[in-house]
Amino acid sequence: MDIRNKANRIRLLNFSTPQMRAFHFSWFAFHLCFFGWFGIAPLMAVVREDLALTQTQIGNTIIASVAITVIVRLVIGVLCDRLGPRKTYSGLLLLGSIPVMAIGLADSFETFLMARLAIGAIGASFVITQYHTSIMFAPNVVGTANATSAGWGNLGGGTTQIVMPLIFAGMLMLGVNEALGWRLAMVVPGVVLFFTGIAYWLFTQDAPDGNFDELRARGELPPASGEHGALQSFTVAAKDIRVWALFVVYGICFGVELTINNIAAIYFFDNFELTLATAGLIAGLFGLMNIFARTLGGMFSDLFAKQGGLKGRVRWLLVALICEGIALIAFSQMHVLSLAIGIMLVFSLFVQMAEGATYGVVPFINKKAMGAVAGIVGAGGNVGAVSAAFLFRSESLTYQQGLFYLGLAVLALASCVLLVRFSDAQEAEEAIAYRDAVGDDTGAGALSLR
Repeated sequence: MDIRNKANRIRLLNFSTPQMRAFHFSWFAFHLCFFGWFGIAPLMAVVREDLALTQTQIGNTIIASVAITVIVRLVIGVLCDRLGPRKTYSGLLLLGSIPVMAIGLADSFETFLMARLAIGAIGASFVITQYHTSIMFAPNVVGTANATSAGWGNLGGGTTQIVMPLIFAGMLMLGVNEALGWRLAMVVPGVVLFFTGIAYWLFTQDAPDGNFDELRARGELPPASGEHGALQSFTVAAKDIRVWALFVVYGICFGVELTINNIAAIYFFDNFELTLATAGLIAGLFGLMNIFARTLGGMFSDLFAKQGGLKGRVRWLLVALICEGIALIAFSQMHVLSLAIGIMLVFSLFVQMAEGATYGVVPFINKKAMGAVAGIVGAGGNVGAVSAAFLFRSESLTYQQGLFYLGLAVLALASCVLLVRFSDAQEAEEAIAYRDAVGDDTGAGALSLR
């Protein structure tokens, strides 16, 4: 996919260009999707009592919340190639708002499970976010753009841990009981998602020079058929071993983050005898690291590319994953609250930098099937979350034991990064593209406020 006029800088306070509007709308929409996706997690202690859920049943709902996203992410990447990110994102936001609001109708384990399964579809928003920024920004800043938009989106996993208990408390102040309070609280993110879907349609466009329909009509983009069709692009991506290596890699970073988002509040609530609000606040710190941590991962990826090309991006990814695994094992051994919080923040730093580093590599795997590649790799994150969730549904394993085994898995599977290699011809081509992008930039730095 040959997209022209990509931005070579990220001007955070500039909303006038299509590149920056796509950047801001994509991260904000993903943030809200994360908020709706995990909005129920910090309220699980209340839901557990209301619906009389066992640990196994809670584990099954965690699996459900991330399982459906695997399939939807595979489909959504192909839809981005075919329809463009604007139509795809708008549709997902509008449809996804429905189950978020409807989860309040659940009155049993089975209905609650189905609601969490349906809500999981909005987790596919990540793929569209990465796709939209990938086609809007040049090689010298695409790692930073992808990491920042995704990181600020993932931040929703932290803000929901803090804000949802406050919304729940506000409902109780209105005089409702806890059983009705958590149900009414979930209506709030659903309504906001709906209106954001409308805004995304009105204020963004697919690419710097227009929407995909317009570009195809002008002959600037190949038609979405034949060798450029959805099935063909997915097949090309699926045949590349590097895509599946990154699929596993994303499973052991983003999949781990999803798992922590689901269990952190109840983990601190049970293990350290905290109040629901305090446990949610501490759990929220893990997600709040996304303000800068994932961006750092992308920025380091771009910096390593400056010196070492695509090989530099891959080496940095390996380093981040190893540090993540070590930090996770250390976190699992903490029994003092202050130490647990400190190590959790170190662990959060590296898991999110690993995510940013992964999508610093993804845009260069296959530009003709970018949506399919982003979708497959993104689905890996949810496969990782589903796999990890089985460690936390067993009555025979404590959460601390599950975290320890998860850390060992991260260290072992980090070796998959070694399968991600690029030809000398592609290394040379991307080195030229990087220099050209830097040469066109008359400003200082990739990330700026103006």
